[in-house]
Amino acid sequence: MALRTAGSVLVVFLWSVTVVLGQDGWSVTYTTQSICALKGSTVEMSCSYTYPRGHTITTTFWFTKMYAGENYVSLSDDPDYKGRVTYRKDKENGHTLSITDLRESDSATYMFRFTDQTGGWRYTGNPGVTLSVTGLQVKWIVGFWYNTLTCITTCTLTDNPTYIWYRNGHKVKDATSSSYPDSFSDADSYSCAVKGHEDFYSPALCQNCWSVTYTHQSICALKGSTVDISCSYTYPSYHEIKKAFWFTKWSDMDAEDLSSVPGYESHIEYLGDKENDCTLRITDLRLSDSAGYRFRLITSGDKFAGSPVSLTVIDLQVKITTSLLSRWVTLNCGTCTLTDNPTYIWYRNGHKVKEDPSRLYSAYISDTDSYSCAVKGHENLHSPALCRVEYAGEKERGHSTLRLTDLREEDSAEYRFIFTTQTSRWGYSFPGTTLTVTGLQVRFKDPTNIIEGKCLHLFCESICFLQDNPSYIWYKNGQRLIRHETKYLILDPVSSEDAGRYSCAVENHEDHPSPEETLTVTYKPRSTSVSVCPSGGIVEGSSVTLTCSSDANPPVDKYTLYKKMSIKHSGQIYTIHNISSEDRGEYYCEAKNEVGAEISKRVTVNVLYQPKTTSVSVSPSGEIVEGSSVTLTCNSDANPPVDKYTWYKKNVTSPKASGQS
Repeated sequence: MALRTAGSVLVVFLWSVTVVLGQDGWSVTYTTQSICALKGSTVEMSCSYTYPRGHTITTTFWFTKMYAGENYVSLSDDPDYKGRVTYRKDKENGHTLSITDLRESDSATYMFRFTDQTGGWRYTGNPGVTLSVTGLQVKWIVGFWYNTLTCITTCTLTDNPTYIWYRNGHKVKDATSSSYPDSFSDADSYSCAVKGHEDFYSPALCQNCWSVTYTHQSICALKGSTVDISCSYTYPSYHEIKKAFWFTKWSDMDAEDLSSVPGYESHIEYLGDKENDCTLRITDLRLSDSAGYRFRLITSGDKFAGSPVSLTVIDLQVKITTSLLSRWVTLNCGTCTLTDNPTYIWYRNGHKVKEDPSRLYSAYISDTDSYSCAVKGHENLHSPALCRVEYAGEKERGHSTLRLTDLREEDSAEYRFIFTTQTSRWGYSFPGTTLTVTGLQVRFKDPTNIIEGKCLHLFCESICFLQDNPSYIWYKNGQRLIRHETKYLILDPVSSEDAGRYSCAVENHEDHPSPEETLTVTYKPRSTSVSVCPSGGIVEGSSVTLTCSSDANPPVDKYTLYKKMSIKHSGQIYTIHNISSEDRGEYYCEAKNEVGAEISKRVTVNVLYQPKTTSVSVSPSGEIVEGSSVTLTCNSDANPPVDKYTWYKKNVTSPKASGQS
C-alpha cells in the first residue's frame, strides 16, 4: 500500500447529545447523533453499551457497510479506512472510534455492534451517528454598496466556530459569522479557516490575481512511500493557461520542469488540471527527493510561481532519551513527524511489542536489549536496531572497550573503568576519560537582513573542538553541495537562488546532520512588466485592463502606474472603462518593496476610433474672384488615419471628387 501524506490532527469532541437505543437490557448510548467535521481532520465518535447479566461480550466494532447474511464489515478491516481507524475502550463498557485524515467519502452513518461469547446474541446500535465531512470554500457575493465574502461548508459546523479570514496569505479578521462584508479589491486573494484548525483553510479566491495555495507548507514522508503535494491556484480570468508544472531548480533563467529532469520521468505524476488544481504525486520516494517543490504556471499574459513546499524524506531511525535516575527511557522513531498520522510498530530483540499512533515508546529497558521500529503497512522498511551500550574486550588480557551509540549531549561526562577481583574493586581513584558530546548548528549573521548581492558566510558550529580535523559536508534542501568541505560556506554574492534550508554534517557521520536553518534572501523587484488586455488595437468605448507584475522578496507592497510622467493609478491592476482617444499613449509601472524599486519597460495603448471633428477649410479665405483658383481641404482626426475622403456639394447627391484636397 502506498503511504500518503495527510493533514495534521484536528479532533472533534462532541458530548452534547445522548442517544439511547436498546431493548430487553441490550442498549447502545451514543454521545451525539450527528457530527460535521472538516476534510483532512480527525474525528472521534463515542458510545457506551449495556447487556443482560450472564453474557460475556467478546467482539466490539464499528461499521458502515453490511453485506448479505448480516455480514458486517468492521472499519478496521475496511480497505477504504485502512491505516486511518483506531478503536479505544474508554471505560468498562465504553468504546471510541477515531478516524484520521477525513475525506468527503467518509460521510456516512456509523453504527456500533457487539456480540457475546456464544455468537448467538448480537446487537447493533441503530440508527447510529451521522458524519458529514466538509471542506471550506470562499464565495464572492457582489452587492450595491459593498461585496460580501462567505466561508461555505456543506454542513453546519458545531460549537459556533470563529472564522479566520486571510488576505494574500495574511490574517486580517476574526469573526463568529461565516460572512465578511467589506470593500474588497479584485487584485487580492482571500481564504478562510476555522479558529483552532488553521491548517485546514479554504482554497484562495481571487477575482483578478495570481496565487498558489498549498495544503501543507512542509511534509515529512517515508522513503519508498508515495506522497501527494496538494495545492490550488488562481490567475486572472482573462488569461489562458498555456503550461503548468512543478520544479525544484531554475535553469537558464527559468524554472526546470520536473517531468524533464533525469530520474523523475516515471517517478512523478501531475494530478492537477488547467482550472485550479495543481496536485503533484511522487512515488517510490528517495532520500534525494528531499527538496523545496514549487508550482509554476504560464498563461497567455504572464508567468507565476508559488512559494516552496518543503518535502523531507526519511529513513526510520530509533533515537533514545534516558532518565538520569532510572532505566526508564523514551524511544523516538524517526527524525521528523510523518504527516499521514501512521501507526508505529515497535520491536524488542526482533519481536513485536507494541503498535501505537505515537512515534514515542517509553519503557524500562535493559542495556543489552535491541530496539527497532517500523510503520504499519511498511514493515519491510523498519529502522536499524539500536543497542545503546556495548562492552568489548578480554578479561584475561586486561583490555576493555565501552561503546556508546546514539550519543546525546547528556552523555557528556567523565567515564571510569572499574574492575573487581576476588578481594576488592579497583578504578574509583584513577582519572577517567572525559567525553564531550556536541551537536552541529548552522549559523549566519543577521538572518533577518540578507539582501541579494551581498557576501554571506554560513558557519557549522560545535561546542567543542572535533578531533582529527574532519571534513564537513553542507546540504541545501536535503541535497549535498559539492566542493564545500570546510566548516564555512561562503556565498559571494548571495542570490535568491541560494534561498533554502541549510544543514551541515561531519564526513563519515552523515546520519547526524545539524538541524536545518532556513535562509531567506530578500531582493528588490525584478522582471517588472505591464501587460495590456486585450492586446493590440482597442476600440474607443470599450474597456482595457493594465496589469503590473513583478518578482520580489518580500512581495511588492506598492505598484504605481504612469502615463508618460504622470501617475495614473496606485495598485497592481488598472481598468479603464469606456476608453477614449485621450487614454492612448505609453504606460509603465514602478514596483517597490522594502529593498528597492524597479521600473518596467513602456507599453503602448493604441486606441482605435472613427473620424471625428471633421471639417473643411477654404484657401484663400474670404471673398473669391470669379476665374481665380480656390483649394478646399478636408481634415479629420481618426485612428487609424482616414484612408478615403469624398467631396459633396450641398443638395447634390453624387460625389464631386475624392481625396483630401
